[in-house]
Amino acid sequence: MKKFNFRKVLDGLTASSPGGSSGGGSGAGGGSVHPGGTAGAAGTPRDEIQETLTSDYFQICKTVRHGFPYLPTALAFDPVQKILAIGTRTGAIRILGRPGVDCYCQHESGAAVLQLQFLINEGALVSASADDALHLWNLRQKRPAILHSLKFNRERITYCHLPFQSKWLYVGTERGNTHIVNIESFILSGYVIMWNKAIELSTKTHPGPVVHLSDSPRDEGKLLIGYENGTVVLWDLRSKRADLRAYYDEAIHSVAWHHEGKQFMCSHSDGSLTLWNLKSPNRPFQTTIPHGKIQRDGKKPESCKPILKVEYKTCKNSEPFVIFSGGLSYDKACRRPSLTIMHGKAITVLEMDHPIVDFLTLCETPYPNEFQEPYAVVVLLEKDLIVVDLTQSNFPIFENPYPIDIHESPVTCTEYFADCPPDLIPVLYSVGAKHKKQGYSNKEWPISGGAWNLGAQTYPEIIITGHADGSVKFWDASAITLQMLYKLKTSKVFEKQKLGEGKATAEIVEEDPFAVQMMYWCPESRIFCVAGVSAYVVVYRFSKHEVNTEIASLEVRLQYEVEDIITPEPEIIPPFPDASSQLPSLKSLSGSTNTVACEGTMKDSIPCLSVKTRPVRMPPGYQADLVIQLVWVDGEPPQQITSLAANSAYGLVAFGNCNGLAVVDFMQKTVLLSMGTLDLYGSSDPYQRQPRSPRKSKQFAADNFCMRGLSNFYPDLTKRIRTSYQIKGSRKLSLPTDLKTDLDHVNGHCTSPTSQSCSSGKRLSSADVSKANRRGPGRPPFRKAQSAACMEISLPVTTEENRENSFSRSRSSSVSSIDRDSKEAITALYFMESFARKNDSAVSPCLWVGTGLGMVLILSLNLPASDDLRQSEPVMVSPSGTVLTLKGAVLTFACLDCMGTLTHPPYEVWRDPHSADDGEKTRKRKLVMHSPSSSQDMGDHQFAVICSEKQAKVFSLPSQTCLYVHNITETSFLLRADVVTLCNSVCLACFCANGHIMTLSLPSLRPLLDINYLPVTDMRIARTFCFTNEGQALYLSSPTEIQRLTYSQEMCDNLQDMLGDLFTPVETPEAQNRGFLKGLFGGSGQAFDREELFGEATAGKASRSLAQHIPGSGGIEGVRGAAGGVIGDLTRARIALDERGQKLGELDERTASMMASAEAFSKHAHEVMLKYKDKKWYQF
Repeated sequence: MKKFNFRKVLDGLTASSPGGSSGGGSGAGGGSVHPGGTAGAAGTPRDEIQETLTSDYFQICKTVRHGFPYLPTALAFDPVQKILAIGTRTGAIRILGRPGVDCYCQHESGAAVLQLQFLINEGALVSASADDALHLWNLRQKRPAILHSLKFNRERITYCHLPFQSKWLYVGTERGNTHIVNIESFILSGYVIMWNKAIELSTKTHPGPVVHLSDSPRDEGKLLIGYENGTVVLWDLRSKRADLRAYYDEAIHSVAWHHEGKQFMCSHSDGSLTLWNLKSPNRPFQTTIPHGKIQRDGKKPESCKPILKVEYKTCKNSEPFVIFSGGLSYDKACRRPSLTIMHGKAITVLEMDHPIVDFLTLCETPYPNEFQEPYAVVVLLEKDLIVVDLTQSNFPIFENPYPIDIHESPVTCTEYFADCPPDLIPVLYSVGAKHKKQGYSNKEWPISGGAWNLGAQTYPEIIITGHADGSVKFWDASAITLQMLYKLKTSKVFEKQKLGEGKATAEIVEEDPFAVQMMYWCPESRIFCVAGVSAYVVVYRFSKHEVNTEIASLEVRLQYEVEDIITPEPEIIPPFPDASSQLPSLKSLSGSTNTVACEGTMKDSIPCLSVKTRPVRMPPGYQADLVIQLVWVDGEPPQQITSLAANSAYGLVAFGNCNGLAVVDFMQKTVLLSMGTLDLYGSSDPYQRQPRSPRKSKQFAADNFCMRGLSNFYPDLTKRIRTSYQIKGSRKLSLPTDLKTDLDHVNGHCTSPTSQSCSSGKRLSSADVSKANRRGPGRPPFRKAQSAACMEISLPVTTEENRENSFSRSRSSSVSSIDRDSKEAITALYFMESFARKNDSAVSPCLWVGTGLGMVLILSLNLPASDDLRQSEPVMVSPSGTVLTLKGAVLTFACLDCMGTLTHPPYEVWRDPHSADDGEKTRKRKLVMHSPSSSQDMGDHQFAVICSEKQAKVFSLPSQTCLYVHNITETSFLLRADVVTLCNSVCLACFCANGHIMTLSLPSLRPLLDINYLPVTDMRIARTFCFTNEGQALYLSSPTEIQRLTYSQEMCDNLQDMLGDLFTPVETPEAQNRGFLKGLFGGSGQAFDREELFGEATAGKASRSLAQHIPGSGGIEGVRGAAGGVIGDLTRARIALDERGQKLGELDERTASMMASAEAFSKHAHEVMLKYKDKKWYQF
């Protein structure tokens, strides 16, 4: 294996030497690596570090998608295989079976799915999409693929129907015609039912599009066609004429048969249900408006909202079920969407939280001509999926085992932890299980198809999602599944905002004041920190015991102050300010503090929210230990937090924003440091900054700068407010508010005054604009650690010249834009045992601070020598004077020991803070310092890995020599970078705004992977993308779904084994024996031969211009995933064997039937021979 050594380098060669860099379009493959450094301690040859990772270890592929299908449109169920399919407006299909069986596939066209039809128990699915194409999906493989497609050219598809055990699909169109497609060959039959043949010749108007197709349960040769205008035709397929025509003066939405085939029911646009008898089709023999008010004078009940769908299901031992959606009375405007279940005389209305998209009744039999025996109803809502148990009179719902409530409140941030301590998942599950809801059905979840096994990868994985309502959810993500473990509500520490008080309080966010902006979790010590959108941090400790206690709180004054200097002479900043200046007021937070501020008075030293002052009951799980709030300063609101880190061994939490940095001791509950970013440099500031001119007046209403609520960050079709948006005096451009806020959020601040506008989309007056400008671009409305500080951006434009939805970005260099504003956001924080100064001989506790201008500062932490003194002696925080520089905002830090192994920050081993049986000895803190067994092994140096949004650098410490630098991108910028472990080695994983995913080796920063994975068309991806160990990553692909992917070749190879099987061999249930009389008088359904009627020999060929056949790629199992290796060969062989076995099975059946008929013939011949054996010729 190739070895990479550190080379001795000439004295004076620095890391800033010029070198090649990659273009933004192609990613980072061409990035330059410069060995650099100075002679001296770091110049001597180092021990060889063998880097084991090569590009062969990396490959990108999507693994699984979790969550609720975004914008659902269609629903289908296979009653034998017991799997469910959901189609969406974006052309996606999700197929669900038992927990663990969850498959995502996508139409390449991206057209909305209109309808889905399973080939029952055949392992196939037909989808009809809005671009008038039919697709046949092969489900007999773990990743379904399209076998055939048929694109209609002249007609629009409106409805499809595939009879059970038939290979002919009926397709209704907008013109009112019905076409027939052979499922096996996907070729159109020449047999067409034209609308003008179906209706009566005397009818003068077009009947409208086909809204329903179904064959009669009594006779498969009769097809019921429902037209939108209220016409229903029973078409005799053999004689090619209408058997029956029924007319109703209200539009039809759906039709349902009684299983005997003598009656059918229609639902109409006036909220009525009509029941028709085939013997008297002139008028319905029963008309009801289930939710209509009965008029006193005997008139027909008043009309209601349309009944969009009805299902009519019979039971052997009870009254039939009539189930429908819609049909509610118009006078109840606030009524929620409802599903009505009529069973005999009982009517039950189930109110839903979201509009109903579709519903299906699950029945015991797949045969339409038997008693249906319904046992459940699957209801697909716009944002939920529920299943109702019909076997119990109170109709309870089943407990849903799928993780479809990720979006219960919009997701605002995510974190992903692979290979975490194995005891965490059962512990979190045990505290979360106590909060489970009651009242669910006691029956098994009915969607139980498919097969799933654990697979080879069994390490524990946890995903954490932060939400707009302040909740945090912990999910078990092991073995590519997702199951909710525990939910924490961070808003519980604050008083509820009373209605009507909104204007008189100090809130800085109109909507969602508790939205989670950032999270920090240490799985080993179980310390959890949350930064909220209202400029606060909450520190949580984990306990298995319930406790009643008051919540400790601190206030921090962190505002960028500029003295009113008239003469623009640069002032020398002292190395460290007076200690008293950094100690903020530590007064405890009282409920009255933040309500005293009235309209017009200047708000000062007021936090945005009120912490509860009374003792609070905290259930087992995460319990609030400390709340730290930033306060208003001289009428200016606190800026939102852009970085967060904590360390359990040190007992410290640090956070920063665009004004400065705060360090808090959460053991002693004191603020150690609260300082502007400039003051942190002391005399080490590399820039000569001009103080800003004084503000004319500090008194202004903060309402002009209220920050957007988090819910505006999500593309919500109901809230597309368009506002004008001006940048740097350039032309105005129109952007949807949701995109605009998203761009603000990721890229730092725009120079546009209207970027400060409220969520209502109102524009500011000119006076407001001047105030907004006074506030300066350095105070962005929303910032996050991934974002870049002090950058210019050019947004995608929706004007005549630029229609494409591109994500192009031109950004100025971070240094050149410093004269615009002297503010500098804290973008990254990291606690570590490290060398703080050049001449240090041993590691000591440090806090690494990264800023938006690419500066890295190291703060020394002086902790008490013994654990006994930790609670009483103060912790000292002081700048070390060390300043390192990078290009672009700093994103992440990591530390490697002298052998190139990742060194983890120290931590305190978790112990229950409220455990009753802990003796004095066990109360002592147990710290894990992660240092090797002897100090000699540690070596005399370590490597610091620092990555900014433009480049990565590796420094040797304590010499602070830059050993390697890699310019990752010039024209784009990184959104996320993480140092991760893979195959017992370590690498740097990066996600770039131009869609590239890259990995770099450590410490030498060699490019190992660079793939253009996905363009960042949506800011949601930028906000939620994160990497973790073992080659895994995730992002929110839609507001409701998490997409997981892997960048590990090994996992890509093993993926087929980890995915669930959608199709499992199941015997089709046998049809009930029909009685002799039923067979005699029940129609001639058994003798109907569709092949003879629709085949090419009889019906001829369809017009070629009508539809175009497109062969799919699904036949070879999408073997591309197996990359043509041994697995691919085995897969192909298995498919071939399956197909051969299928054909052999069919051959066996044919042979058996031929033998049976031969035997019957032989028997009859023998009987004839015996009968006439002794007769003479004249007796015949």
